[in-house]
Amino acid sequence: MKRLILVVTLLASFGLPVAASERAEIGWQWIEQGAMVVDVRTEQEFAAGHLDQAVNFPLSELEKHFAHIDKDTQIVLYCRSGNRSGQAYQYLKSQGFTNLHNAGGLGEIQNAK
Repeated sequence: MKRLILVVTLLASFGLPVAASERAEIGWQWIEQGAMVVDVRTEQEFAAGHLDQAVNFPLSELEKHFAHIDKDTQIVLYCRSGNRSGQAYQYLKSQGFTNLHNAGGLGEIQNAK
């Protein structure tokens, strides 16, 4: 198992294609259905590259950005690795949002396209 993780990590670090994850593929399905796409990385990370349809709502500012968004809105979240988008998912769920999906990291979701 450790060897497999090492191989996948090395392939990803050299920019070689890695099989798309199920969560990223589902993310694209939702995006194609018109979901709101939210990048929860910092403004600097967002400026360095992001999905065309994404808005930048950094994790530390979620409360401010989601104050006036309908809690039934279909929302796809992503970040660099899937960790911060997972935290955003949990936070928004606790605030009553019902239609959320964590698509993982930017590279992961780009590879699924």
